[in-house]
Amino acid sequence: MSEIRSICVYCGSSNGRTETYLRAGEALGRSIAEAGLRLVYGGGTKGIMGAVARGAAASGGRITGIIPRFLIRKETDGDAPNLTDDLIVTEDMHTRKHSMFANSDALVALPGGIGTLEEIVEIMTWGQLGRHHKPIAFANVDGFWSPMLALLDHMKAEGFIHSQHLVRPLVIDAIGDVVPTIQAAAQVRAAQGDPAVIERM
Repeated sequence: MSEIRSICVYCGSSNGRTETYLRAGEALGRSIAEAGLRLVYGGGTKGIMGAVARGAAASGGRITGIIPRFLIRKETDGDAPNLTDDLIVTEDMHTRKHSMFANSDALVALPGGIGTLEEIVEIMTWGQLGRHHKPIAFANVDGFWSPMLALLDHMKAEGFIHSQHLVRPLVIDAIGDVVPTIQAAAQVRAAQGDPAVIERM
């Protein structure tokens, strides 16, 4: 995939313990919008999730929110999210995750909890199985993902990651570098002849 038109952001629906995470979310949303790309995210208005959407909306960005019906009141301020121009309401988490994947050309993990971890690991698993070739990135805000990256290195060293050429997550420390790094990586992969994305999972 040589052209990035949309970026999916996985992140926490909580604020985290430091304002740095919220500021990073807002900055990434702005960066995506200013690059003329569509933000695809979990549809909530709370926590880092809401910060990303607010950042994109403040910069005139196009936003697709994807949220299961049962989470609307939990992850928003009580009503259907009003930060999106394209709201997709699903009936379950599985459909939400697949829809987020299908509507995006690249995937980024900001700080978050178990749900965020599960989402980005599943996308890495699909990549390892050769089901897609979309860029995957860890936005390593203040080293948040460093323990996870160390675990991946440990798995590789212990012989449990055999197809690492299919799982090449980008690790990006500066939020301002996330979008340009993803765009550059997509062009490099296209030049190397990576196959087109396989949409069926």
